[in-house]
Amino acid sequence: MDTDLLRKYLEFYQDLGIKTLYQRPTQPDVGQALPPASVAGQAEPPPDSPARPVPVELPPLAPAGETLFQILADIGDCRRCRLHEGRNKIVFGDGNERSPLVFVGEGPGADEDAQGIPFVGRAGQLLTQMIENTAKKEGIPLLRQDVYICNVVKCRPPGNRTPEPDEMEICGQFLYRQLLAIRPKAICALGGTAARAVTGHKEGVTKMRGKWFNWKEIPVLVTYHPSYLLRPYNQGAKREAWEDLKKVLHFVYD
Repeated sequence: MDTDLLRKYLEFYQDLGIKTLYQRPTQPDVGQALPPASVAGQAEPPPDSPARPVPVELPPLAPAGETLFQILADIGDCRRCRLHEGRNKIVFGDGNERSPLVFVGEGPGADEDAQGIPFVGRAGQLLTQMIENTAKKEGIPLLRQDVYICNVVKCRPPGNRTPEPDEMEICGQFLYRQLLAIRPKAICALGGTAARAVTGHKEGVTKMRGKWFNWKEIPVLVTYHPSYLLRPYNQGAKREAWEDLKKVLHFVYD
């Protein structure tokens, strides 16, 4: 079976809370009909049935103990979706691989595509200032290099457009594996696209920001994307974003 299709099946079953499937016996008695495979939680054949299915634990979506280097190697020269057509460099992630705090953005822009590093353009410079200045004011010894920063998609969407759902689904598996490998104490989702990808909620960022959600039992705080804060008419949102950042920094580092 195609690995991407298999991953979709696993995600579907795990979203339903199913942890065990039942597999048909591999060598049934000759002439005996097999019942259809059943899912945990549904009716099973009687215990004395000669063709009783065997319970099988669902495998994990990512290998246990996987490292970021292994995930990057698996991405390779990725051509899994259309975004590869216009990219210059894959933008995987940057920062401390053992960081208790991970920032997740939407996707690379022109500067990130050129350098292969997330958040290095104007929005990235603002994010760096926000992290370091807020930490300094709050008495937390923290620099940008101490946290980990990545995006939902690893290739720049044409014209910096919002990634399409299928692009986010294909590339999202690598974000999923990155977060599992790091297992931070908290995740900060920057902007609506990242918030929806990580939390699964569909509300706009203005309704989600400042609130806590969960990803695999890891707290997720949603705030504005730095590019949104650069727009002249969004100056009022800056104070809200600073408050969000203070909240997540104190949660992680106090």
